[in-house]
Amino acid sequence: MSALVTGDAVVLGLQPAKLPSRALALVIDLIVVWTAFLLVSIGLAVATESLDEAAATAVSIATFLLVLVGAPIAVETLSHGRSLGKLACGLRVVRDDGGPIRFRHALVRGAMGVVEILMSFGVIACIASLVSARGRRIGDVFAGTLVVRERVPAGRGMVVPPPPPWLVGRFAELDLSGVPDDLWLAIRQYLTRMRQLDQAVSWSMAKRLAGDMAACTGAPPPERVPPAAYLAAVVSERQARDARKAFGAAAGAGGGPQGWVTPGAVGREGSVPGAGAPGGVTPGAVGAGAVAVPSGVTPSAVVAEAEAVPGAVPGRETPRITGFAPPA
Repeated sequence: MSALVTGDAVVLGLQPAKLPSRALALVIDLIVVWTAFLLVSIGLAVATESLDEAAATAVSIATFLLVLVGAPIAVETLSHGRSLGKLACGLRVVRDDGGPIRFRHALVRGAMGVVEILMSFGVIACIASLVSARGRRIGDVFAGTLVVRERVPAGRGMVVPPPPPWLVGRFAELDLSGVPDDLWLAIRQYLTRMRQLDQAVSWSMAKRLAGDMAACTGAPPPERVPPAAYLAAVVSERQARDARKAFGAAAGAGGGPQGWVTPGAVGREGSVPGAGAPGGVTPGAVGAGAVAVPSGVTPSAVVAEAEAVPGAVPGRETPRITGFAPPA
């Protein structure tokens, strides 16, 4: 199974790329940009033949900056971390927390690459990658990025579990701007491995991470919501926002991840899609306007695989996906 990209923007199950694959991707990229640079330089030399020496020098410097520095930055920004060489080698540049890079990340990487790669012929970048535990060059350290493998062998990808349906979209108004990347990475790593941990240890870690998240957002977690479920819902909200930023409003159409009915889409007196079937669930059973059901999954199937958390919605019982239960 390949490394999963969820929310059309976030890579999960990060596996840092090894130096040989990064070096091969770099060689491909350098061949492409140097070929383009030489062709552009020859064309400009013919076109500016009548200019004086100072003007010709200025044109040469501008060509160097635009083709060898500006072009790679533009490609990484527009492709969200996949240059031609990285695409061929199955690599991608992501943020430390697994999110898609933006212009500022590509700019720092490109600026440092002038010294690390172009001026030192890649020697500095190779030494830095060998020294770094995650194979990062200096530009990655300053930019807060990481080159990861997208083609992960089957069984090695780690997937962040989706939040319980009744929490999807609940944190749409939460301010996530103050949450540091290190905390996002710690939460994502916990969610991918929580079922491998002792139940008491998992619960304790989830409570600590939920407390850290609440301290950064200034909003306490909802009462009686399992901390792991709260973390999964907040991560899902972050992914949806990244998708809207990266791909436009169409990626977040409906206000939640693709394939989900967002909270509020179900009226107080209406019924959940499929509720007419035997075992269907009406909004009143789980709180008006607070239900989200995966596309293609009937409410009865959700209930069959869910457990009830008394008090999650005052006076009612709310379905919860198995795996977020407190320790016995």
